[in-house]
Amino acid sequence: MNFVKFRTLPEISVNCDKDRKPVTKCNRNSGQFPYYGASGIVDYVDNYLLDGDYLLVSEDGANLVARNTPIAFSVSGKCWVNNHAHVLKFSTYELRRYVEYYLNSIDLSKYISGGAQPKLNQDNLNKISIPIPPMEWIKKIVNALDKLFLLCESLSEGLPAEIEARKKQYEYYRDKLLDFKEKKA
Repeated sequence: MNFVKFRTLPEISVNCDKDRKPVTKCNRNSGQFPYYGASGIVDYVDNYLLDGDYLLVSEDGANLVARNTPIAFSVSGKCWVNNHAHVLKFSTYELRRYVEYYLNSIDLSKYISGGAQPKLNQDNLNKISIPIPPMEWIKKIVNALDKLFLLCESLSEGLPAEIEARKKQYEYYRDKLLDFKEKKA
């Protein structure tokens, strides 16, 4: 019995790149809807193209090589996506998150073309082979990684605040303990 089957993105998702539409900064009207590019939110605009849960994958830009930010990221709700990010729709939350985690963990260099401007075109994106275990395992993997991700997020945001609070507490008590006022005779 083969536990894992390798699948390509066209086999497990619907590509919605046709729904993307770039808008130059001077033609964007400020609003409440996120406007996404290759590495995340670029702006907020007054209209949206998509409404739902999608996986966006960087199509071009230095981040494809540098990996300073995730190249795959989930978005939910109403949004606008420009032509610098591929738009993928999955049948379940777990499958979408699993693919997101997977794409962010692998070396994509063999799928990236271009020198000065790295590019992950749709043909190459569609060639990426993804190991797909049974759905019960995908759910367990995603559940574990989501919990770990939340823990890391809370540490990266909460820990600096906690350190700052303890530093202030230390300074307060240090000053109190080392404040020797002269006793009047």
